[in-house]
Amino acid sequence: MTITCVIMAGGKGERFWPKSRTNLPKQFLNISGNKSMIQQSIARLENLIDISQIFIVTNGLYAELIKAQIPHLPHENIIIEPIGRNTAPCIGLASILIEERFPDSTMIVLPSDHIIENEEGFIRILETAVEVAQDNKSLVTLGIQPGYPETGYGYIESTDQREIVNELDVLKVNKFVEKPDQATAESYLEAGNYYWNSGIFVWRTEVIRKYIQQLMPEMHDILETMRAAFGNANFAEVIKDEFIKMPDQSIDYGIMEKVDNIYVIPCVFGWDDVGSWTALERINELDENGNVIKGNILNLDTKRCIIESNGKLIATLGIEDLIIVDTEDVTLICSKDKAQEVKLLLKELRMQKLEQYL
Repeated sequence: MTITCVIMAGGKGERFWPKSRTNLPKQFLNISGNKSMIQQSIARLENLIDISQIFIVTNGLYAELIKAQIPHLPHENIIIEPIGRNTAPCIGLASILIEERFPDSTMIVLPSDHIIENEEGFIRILETAVEVAQDNKSLVTLGIQPGYPETGYGYIESTDQREIVNELDVLKVNKFVEKPDQATAESYLEAGNYYWNSGIFVWRTEVIRKYIQQLMPEMHDILETMRAAFGNANFAEVIKDEFIKMPDQSIDYGIMEKVDNIYVIPCVFGWDDVGSWTALERINELDENGNVIKGNILNLDTKRCIIESNGKLIATLGIEDLIIVDTEDVTLICSKDKAQEVKLLLKELRMQKLEQYL
């Protein structure tokens, strides 16, 4: 059975503003290492399958960026969403296009902007997830073993039902839970059977399509209209017209929270979703005062700060727990405890019609 991969790359990375911008979002930036995050994702997956079996779903704005950064990806493997409609429509569109090219394939779905340190371990886990999905027609997800009580992630609760596949635990999922408050996150960590939701899923295309038909019938009907246009001259126009009718819904809410045939593989492979500026503290070395420093920086009595210069000298004295990011046209100064709320600044920019800074 063929394995295919779908990389979701339509996001704007707004919590990484002002470095992540509308015309060059986070997944196309070099956050860690000498390649962009999407280039790293492709290179990682090429240890498992051929580039011809890898698809990227994005919006029209980023198609040329993908062609420039991944020139060996077949252009027909770039799937364009006419409008952002969350992960369920994204995955649904990819599923029908992949079914046409690779019937009866097993599909790996993953975001474009994650850090994974142990790539060999990651591929081994993916191979096991594919095996489980193929054998029992289940939905499989990778759950990250939590290292601390994180409130910014959704969690997956497992049951006691366990099997061993390729020396890895495969656990039956009890339920998906939303982002918790601090006390709840601490209780999840203590319980030991809760895992961070990585947003990485594995299933047979026919199985996810079956669940879409059962649980999201409106979306299924739209997808069938699209399928009926395959090979027609107006195919692209049909995709555009129909996709706008899609519900704005995540795959978690639309499918995963409502299905009982789901398994989670607990993982430890140096994962980080680089969701906001504070992630840099987890993926970079800190100086003797706990700072992450990049660029032309002079700092005295500066502690636990994240500071990035675009060339201009940034001089700091007597500050703590701040994020300072200087770009060509914007300088962000933010308390670290507000890192998850950077999107509020973008909302204000839109209200004040300052879209040139987005």
